[in-house]
Amino acid sequence: MAEFLNQNDRRTHYCGTVTEQDIGKEVCVMGWAQRQRDLGALIFIDLRDRTGIVQLAFDDTTDRAIFEKAFGIRSEYVLCAHGTVRPRGEGAINPNLPTGKVEIFVTELKILSAAQTPPFEINDAKKTKDEIALKHRYLDLRRPSLQRNIKMRHDIARVAREYYYENGFYEIETPMMIKSTPEGARDYLIPSRIHKGSFYALPQSPQMYKQLLMLSGYDRYIQLARCFRDEDLRADRQPEFTQIDLEMSFATQEDIMQMNEGFIKRVFKEVLNVDVPTPLPRMTFADAMSRYGSDKPDTRFGMELQDLSDVVKGCGFPVFTSAIEAGGSVRCIVAKNAAQTLTRKEIDKLTEHARGIGAKGLAYIRWVDETPTCSFAKFMTPEELDAILAAGGMEKGDVMLIVADKNKVTLPVLGALRSILGKKLDLIPEGAFNFLWVVEFPFFEWNEETEHWDAMHHPFTMPLQECLPYLESDPGRVRAECYDMVLNGTELLSGSIRITDWQLQEKMFKALGLTPEDIEAKFGFLVEAYKYGAPPHGGSGMGLDRLAMVMSGADSLRDVVAFPKVQNASELMSQCPTPVAAKDLAELGIAVTVEESTEA
Repeated sequence: MAEFLNQNDRRTHYCGTVTEQDIGKEVCVMGWAQRQRDLGALIFIDLRDRTGIVQLAFDDTTDRAIFEKAFGIRSEYVLCAHGTVRPRGEGAINPNLPTGKVEIFVTELKILSAAQTPPFEINDAKKTKDEIALKHRYLDLRRPSLQRNIKMRHDIARVAREYYYENGFYEIETPMMIKSTPEGARDYLIPSRIHKGSFYALPQSPQMYKQLLMLSGYDRYIQLARCFRDEDLRADRQPEFTQIDLEMSFATQEDIMQMNEGFIKRVFKEVLNVDVPTPLPRMTFADAMSRYGSDKPDTRFGMELQDLSDVVKGCGFPVFTSAIEAGGSVRCIVAKNAAQTLTRKEIDKLTEHARGIGAKGLAYIRWVDETPTCSFAKFMTPEELDAILAAGGMEKGDVMLIVADKNKVTLPVLGALRSILGKKLDLIPEGAFNFLWVVEFPFFEWNEETEHWDAMHHPFTMPLQECLPYLESDPGRVRAECYDMVLNGTELLSGSIRITDWQLQEKMFKALGLTPEDIEAKFGFLVEAYKYGAPPHGGSGMGLDRLAMVMSGADSLRDVVAFPKVQNASELMSQCPTPVAAKDLAELGIAVTVEESTEA
């Protein structure tokens, strides 16, 4: 039978805050029983809350009723304990706990809630299957590591608000039910009961609203904005996420980048006590792709991409020569001293991975013995092979991986292999935080499926002034006044200077293949707003969840989000999404049809 708190049960300390300074004090603590140890005449209970663990002690001087109650305590019982703080006995000190030198001699004990045996132990020592942990997420969230991560996420949010408030930003909420204007991913749609057949969308970002706030004269806007994207999930992606969203009027790209750098410097110092040197280094998109095969490169280790095109353009290997003739390139990465680790079997695995992400194959040179083993040796003369070795800086013990194709295949494939090898070969230093600004992204990217140009970021991004003449004549040459902040290979922030000239905005829409009817239907209210005096402005959105993930050292966004979705966008605990009653659908004017499987 559960007992109840009364006016005398006032918590004086959290479990993890009881220290030697409290010896002799009467205290009251509350929390969950981590474990109970029965030593006959002695009983110890480790009591846990979000701050840590404190030891409760019961001995032969304890009131008998309290001792017997302690005897019946099991894991995850919720307790209230009154007692006196005393030093632990000789040999009983636990140097691994902040409270390890003291214990509470209990004089009153209440069982606030009994607990069934949980489906897994609530600790970090034993790994629980994801399906079980997420089904019982309320138990999983009791683990110390997750509680630390959630607290860190809170601290990051707190620092963000304090920093931006101090710098003159207003926190303004934007609508959660908006007009559907897809920005790359699919929208989550909300049917309207009143306007049958019409839908709201959940915002992929507050993009247009924050620009309108600048037109409205609010000068500096900040919001910890909830965003939603109906896209395939991965470790650093969830269908709903939070971004530290900001916009600044009368600001240049330099102003916005410096403002974000100031936040990064402060949050790392306050939360991790890490000094981040500023200004952060910068790299153009073209250099990032050429050197690292990624627009979010991990610069904590080397193994940069190398271009072999000039070396092999006249060789006898048709895979190389045909790629170059088609306007592509032949590029490689060299894994130093990796020949013993990258066996033929491991290289075959890398080859399959390369094929899975778009490459036709993977050529390699593996130098174990006196003579290198080369997968394409029969097509090469000894002189040509020597030239490749020299160009790549190959030495005995190294492995070279080569991809030949169009650059849009060659670069990202080698970039992905580089990331895999960085982890596999243990090249990434512990505790390093490498920041980078990637700038001058292409404005357009060619969509082969639709055969027209798409905006790489969003259509409100300002092109670089010197690129304006090429908008119609050579779209692929146009670079944008936008910027991404990258940390350890993770994109933290994306932002840009916005177009504020309504005539230029209409020209950009047309360059993207939008008809006047499309422009009016999707963005008419924004284009109209530009006609009434728009200040120059720009902004950014920083992923709060991603920042927390990297700062906490977590492997996945699941470890910093309280109630995450799994890869199929469902939540295992509540089992959403679920079907809706027919009468509720009828009220919305919606009928659901489910296609029957054609599989036998």
